[in-house]
Formats: sequence, C-alpha cells, structure tokens
Amino acid sequence: MIRYGVLGPLRVARERPLALIGSRKSQVALTLMLIKATEIVSTDEMIAEIWGQSPPARASAGIHVAISQLRKYLGSPGGTSPIVTAAPGYMLRLDGAELDLRAFQRRLERGREAARAHRDELALRELEGALELWRGPLLLDQRDGPQVGAFVTWAEEARLDCVEMMVDAALRLGRHREYIGMLQRMVAEHALHEGFHYRLMLALYRSGRRADALLAYRAARETLVRELGLEPGAELRRLNQAILQDERVTDLRGAA
Repeated sequence: MIRYGVLGPLRVARERPLALIGSRKSQVALTLMLIKATEIVSTDEMIAEIWGQSPPARASAGIHVAISQLRKYLGSPGGTSPIVTAAPGYMLRLDGAELDLRAFQRRLERGREAARAHRDELALRELEGALELWRGPLLLDQRDGPQVGAFVTWAEEARLDCVEMMVDAALRLGRHREYIGMLQRMVAEHALHEGFHYRLMLALYRSGRRADALLAYRAARETLVRELGLEPGAELRRLNQAILQDERVTDLRGAA
C-alpha cells in the first residue's frame, strides 16, 4: 500500500519512504494531483503550476514526460499505475492508499463534532491526533504555483483552527499548565493572532500565574500597537480587566 504525505515535505512511501523522483515537474504534478485527489487535474493547470505565465513552447510535451515518469515511479511490479488519463488531463486514484491530508481532515472534523457535543476528552484526542500528522513546513519546494500556494494557505489556517479547538478542549478539562508552553510558542509564531494571546492569558491565570497573565496582555498590546497601530480587541481587554480585578474567568467565549 502506498502512503502519500503533503503535510510537510512531499513524501511517498511503501514499506519505507521512497526517494523522491528527481524531476521538479514530476514533483509539482504529483503534489497537484494529491491536493486535488480523485479530481481531474487538467494539463493547462499543471502547465500554469510549473511554469506560470511563461510556459515553453513544448510545455504539453513536458507534462507528458512528467506523467510518464510518475507512472513508472508509482506503479507496482506487475501492477498498474494509480495515475489515469482523464480528459482534459490526469487523475490520481487513491484505491486504498493513505493520504495524510485526508486523515487530518477526518480527525479535525471528528474533533469539531465532539467539541460541539461537549465531549472534550474525545475532542482533545482527535485534535491531537490530527496535529500529529504534520511533519513540518508544507511543500517548501512545490508551493510557488498558484494552486499549491493556495492549498498551503488553506492548510495552515486549518491547522490553526485545530490548535485553537484542541487548546479550548484542554482548558475546559482543567489542563491549563500542560498547554502554557505550546501557547507561548504559538504566540511567538503568530504574534498578531489575538486568540492565542487570549488563551495564553487564560491558561496562565488559571494556573495561579496572575502576574504573568497580565504581562502577557502587556506584551500582546505592545505588539499590536507597534505592528498595526491598533489596540487589542474587546474580548482581550475584558479578559485583562477581569484578571486585574481577580475575577473568576469560567468560559472561553472571548476566544472564539
């Protein structure tokens, strides 16, 4: 069984990871077919993804060669290739193969549904499992084209959504201290994301670190004012005020 990976560097594995095919054209064509798995990818789409607005005269022939290389690379001995010709281009059939993107989407949706049903233990388990599928920065060598670039943007947003829901479930379960380190990293990586500042302040406050929670607000405010010329949003300000007054903060409505 083939296992494909796009949640990190492009990866293809059978019993063990295979050395990636050397041609960049083939790598980009495979990436495009994976992020649109079971959909037809036209030859024109592949040309635009590989060469942009200035394709060579024999671009179509170059795609044909790239697909031929991929068919040999992915085909099993005595078997058929998962790539089929389907006008106006090609399609990759999964046929039981694993694709980390689909596994991520399934676990993210199960986690979302569990959170809505107030089943926080299940939500936390599914969302943690979804994030474990990520292997690092997405598709650094293939993301220059419009469709792969748009996919990377979408996937990163889905990952942030997953992190937020996971942390919310953990905080509802009282696991504040466990997630302070993660939230500090998320704040460092996404300094303009007020939701992560909110969750960090909440986790610190609920862990008995009131002064640190207030310092976290001050740091968030300084960053937002310096980078955007904006004061923090109403929910972040209300949480800061509640912590100043040492009120009991019992929900996560402000982090939505």
